[in-house]
Amino acid sequence: MPILKLTLSGAPDAARSARVAATLAGLTAEILHKDPALTSVAIAHVDPAHWIVGGQTLAAQGKASFFLDILITDETNTASEKAAFLAAVFRELGAEMGNLHETSYVHVHDARAAAWGYGGLTQQYRAVRKTLEAA
Repeated sequence: MPILKLTLSGAPDAARSARVAATLAGLTAEILHKDPALTSVAIAHVDPAHWIVGGQTLAAQGKASFFLDILITDETNTASEKAAFLAAVFRELGAEMGNLHETSYVHVHDARAAAWGYGGLTQQYRAVRKTLEAA
């Protein structure tokens, strides 16, 4: 049940947002083993004239960039899975956006199960409830 917050350089484009959201949800399911039905993707856009890397705007550099922040429950993925996810995201968004600046970021937040959730329930509560129901 992750939430992915993606910031893309460039103007809003509904078709691109749909493609990118589907790609990210697919990678999240395939690599991080998250349920696509519980995966949320929120996309924001920043004008390349207002995104500065190394003291120059992306517009001046003729580059694109992104920042992906994904929140997952701590201890549900290995370091290798997270590294594979990061590499796949960079590859796929590079193919989608073209001329991607190397300084584009992916941040995987490992949140404590007691500190977050959805539908008014923490992930810790959901895990305990699942264990009790299985017993």
